Amino acid sequence: MADASFTASPSSVRFAVCVFSTPTIKHASVIFYAGGGSETEVTWEDQQNINKFGRLNNRFHELEDEIKVAKETNENLEDASNELILTDEDVVRFQIGEVFAHVPKEEVETRIEEMKEVTSKNLGKLEEEKESVLAQMAELKKILYGKFKDSINLEED
Repeated sequence: MADASFTASPSSVRFAVCVFSTPTIKHASVIFYAGGGSETEVTWEDQQNINKFGRLNNRFHELEDEIKVAKETNENLEDASNELILTDEDVVRFQIGEVFAHVPKEEVETRIEEMKEVTSKNLGKLEEEKESVLAQMAELKKILYGKFKDSINLEED
């Protein structure tokens, strides 16, 4: 059995870590000591919930970035479509990868519309996933704040 104690700051939170080990069972527990003297044990399940919340929070930020890029792409495609309407050319330059090719205007219009549809569907999926992640995070916040109260901070600064 090992017992360790650490003080985060002189007046705030201290915690102790106890590890019990046998050949078949390993148990670790963390006990938070809040400034007011109350203590809360962090179980393996609590740690899993905290880790899951962290992963969901990271995914939430990734989704926000992906949604921003998808919206910008949609706007760019809409602008390209509007510019295409204004042109008098029958053949226009269309970028394929890193190369511009001369393509008939009707084909470019079709390709742009297809690209807008794909981007819009992708944006919808990203928004749905973001809502799902937010719902899961809210549920974990209820569980974790219910147990740890002021001893844990799950809000962003």
